[in-house]
Amino acid sequence: MLDATLKAQMKAYLENVKQPIELAASLDGGAKSAELRQLLQEIVEASDKITLVEAADARTPSFAINRPGTDISVRFAGIPLGHEF
Repeated sequence: MLDATLKAQMKAYLENVKQPIELAASLDGGAKSAELRQLLQEIVEASDKITLVEAADARTPSFAINRPGTDISVRFAGIPLGHEF
């Protein structure tokens, strides 16, 4: 999904992550969910501080960026592109 240049930029940014981050994905069997799963897996592969888990949410496809052990979270409905990414 991401080209090599964007993956390299993302990996450089993610090297600054100091605490664990959890991506909690709410997915179904649709094409957009498959795209989102691929994007999230590419993000997880770029940093050992990031994990991917499945989670139910009313909005599908969507995902939350969580800090484990806290109530800090941001949810994206759909696939973040452009300035969101």
